[in-house]
Amino acid sequence: MSVEAMVQTMIDDLTAALVDAVKHDKGNAAAGTRVRKAMQAAKAAAQDVRTQVQADKNA
Repeated sequence: MSVEAMVQTMIDDLTAALVDAVKHDKGNAAAGTRVRKAMQAAKAAAQDVRTQVQADKNA
């Protein structure tokens, strides 16, 4: 997968998490849990991007 595609996937996932972020701001605790899960997935995806960029640099 290209780095561009990886970043675009992250953007799409974070955009989808905005719905739950709004719900969390209105007091929905379950939505907060979903936001935390999305943030953890974004963290892992960001690490994958970093790893891919480093591998491309060293190739």
